[in-house]
Amino acid sequence: MERFTIPIQVNWRKALPDYVLLTVGSLVLAANFDIFLKPHNIAPGGVSGAAIIIHHLTGWLPGATMLVLTLPMLVLGFIYLGRYRFLIRASYVTLVYSLGIDLLAGVLPPGGVTRDLMLDALYGGIVGGIGIGCVYRGGTSPAGTSVISRVLNLKTGIPNSQAYMVIDGGIILIAGLVFGWEMALYAFVTLFMWGLVADYVLEGPSVIRTAFIITDNPEEVSEALSTNLGVGVTAWTGKGMFTKTDHTTLFCAIKRPDVRNLSSIVNQADPKSFVVIVQGHQAMRGRLKSTK
Repeated sequence: MERFTIPIQVNWRKALPDYVLLTVGSLVLAANFDIFLKPHNIAPGGVSGAAIIIHHLTGWLPGATMLVLTLPMLVLGFIYLGRYRFLIRASYVTLVYSLGIDLLAGVLPPGGVTRDLMLDALYGGIVGGIGIGCVYRGGTSPAGTSVISRVLNLKTGIPNSQAYMVIDGGIILIAGLVFGWEMALYAFVTLFMWGLVADYVLEGPSVIRTAFIITDNPEEVSEALSTNLGVGVTAWTGKGMFTKTDHTTLFCAIKRPDVRNLSSIVNQADPKSFVVIVQGHQAMRGRLKSTK
C-alpha cells in the first residue's frame, strides 16, 4: 500500500521566518478581537464580524464559530487559489487565530481596556491592521471573505475590491440591524483603519520619492544630481506630442528629505526643465544615498 503524501515540498528553514510572522499576526488578531471588537460588538465585516453577530445571538464561542465558518473558505481556496500551498498556511493561520480567540478570552480583560467606543473602533482597526499585515507578509491571508471575493474576481471579472466591499458591507449591514446603526458606523471606522494600517505594514512607509525630469540638458542635470545627491540617474528619449520635439527624460530615486535639494539642483542646472516627483515605498539595489 502506497503512503499518501502531500504533493508539495516545504523548505522549513526558509519558511520559518514566514511562520513566525503568521503566528505573531494570528495572535495579534485574536487579542484584538477579544480586547477591542467583541466587548462592544464592533463587527467590521469578514468572518470575525459574522462570528461576533452569531455569538451575540446564540452565545456560541466566537473562536469555534469562526473556525466553522472558515472551513468552506478553505475548500474554495484549495480549489481555486493555490491548492496545498494555500491550504497549509491558511489553515495554520485559521487554527491559531480561531483557537487564540477562545483561549485568550480567559486571560485578557473581559470588558476590554476602554469603554470609549471610538477608541475601540480606532484601535480595533489599528491593531487588526498590524495583525493582518503580518499575516500578509508571512505569505497568506486568513481564509475569510477575501477568499470569496478573490474567487468571484476570477470567475466573473468583478474587481476584487468591489466584491470585498459588497461582502463586508453586507455583514456590517446585518450588524447594524442587530446592534444598531451607530455600531455599524463604528464598524466602518474600524474597517477603514484596518485597511490603511494593513497596507502600511505590508508595504512599509513611503520613505523614498521618484523623480521624472524632462530636460534638454540631460548631461548637466544628471551630473549635478550624481555629484550633489549621490544618486544614479537613468535616461531615455521622449517626444513632446504638442511641440513634436524630442526631449530627454531622466529618472532617479531619492530619500524623502532630499526632495527640496533635488528641486533646487535641477532648477540651477536647467531652469526650463519639467519635474514630476511621486511617492515610493522602497528602493532595492542601485544607487540611493543613505540619509544620516
